[in-house]
Amino acid sequence: MALELTDPENLLISAKTGNRRSLSRLLSVIESGVYPNLISTTSWTIGITGPPGVGKSTLIGRMIDHWVSEGENIAVLAFDPNSPISGGSFLADRLRINQDCNDNVFVRSFASGTNFGVSSPQIEKMCLALSECGWTRIVIETVGTGQSEVRIVAVADRVLLVDGPDRGDIIQAEKAGILELADFIVINKSDLPGAESAANNIRMSLDLTDGESREVHLVSAMNDIGIERLMEEIKSFKPNDDRNKLRMTERLRSMWDSKLVFHNQIEHIIQQLCDGSLTLTEAIAQVGQSTDFGGE
Repeated sequence: MALELTDPENLLISAKTGNRRSLSRLLSVIESGVYPNLISTTSWTIGITGPPGVGKSTLIGRMIDHWVSEGENIAVLAFDPNSPISGGSFLADRLRINQDCNDNVFVRSFASGTNFGVSSPQIEKMCLALSECGWTRIVIETVGTGQSEVRIVAVADRVLLVDGPDRGDIIQAEKAGILELADFIVINKSDLPGAESAANNIRMSLDLTDGESREVHLVSAMNDIGIERLMEEIKSFKPNDDRNKLRMTERLRSMWDSKLVFHNQIEHIIQQLCDGSLTLTEAIAQVGQSTDFGGE
């Protein structure tokens, strides 16, 4: 029994039969850096990010409803801020209340504030495992517009940035690079004052940064306004070469970070740096010689 609970191959076999408990355990094992042998090499993924309070959970719920009506199976990987006391995560708990009774929906949360967080290689393996288990739409959700969120959503093949009316968080998104990375930009709560102004500010930022004409969607997830148009654009999405290069750059950086964090001699290397017996250049060379990328 212990082998069944920890062996990724057995868990994958069980998860393919629809066993959700095995699927959850499999994702936990992958999170620890132990991977099963996967046949799947591709998966349909969308990264969704934005600051707290802009209605991401409601928007994702609407998107899920749309996909379910089309016969899709949706998995949500929610990388949430966690409680410093309980360690529990927030967003996925709200999603789970509305969606867990649906056989076509699977939600799994990860507390982003513990240890070093989940790295890009781990998330990619999770998505491939989910795809192999029959999940046709995979949402990678995170809260915030900082650099760590960029690294998480960059794993996805398409990225959606959500903001609210006159929040000012778009400035942080610009600093972190998410605005440049986003394939879809949404102003939620469009029924509230300031929504059109927020959309215009983003359009101006886009004109100044890359000169590209990207649609800024005004939606109200609560009132189901503008969702159909957004889903049509997501369905007809064609990759942009420049944004794809940015994604690959972030994936490469995340891969290097993972290699550094999981290096089996990292504590020894840091101690050598502290006592002066190793230079930074020597440390980088030593880490670079390793072929171990975050458990692979």
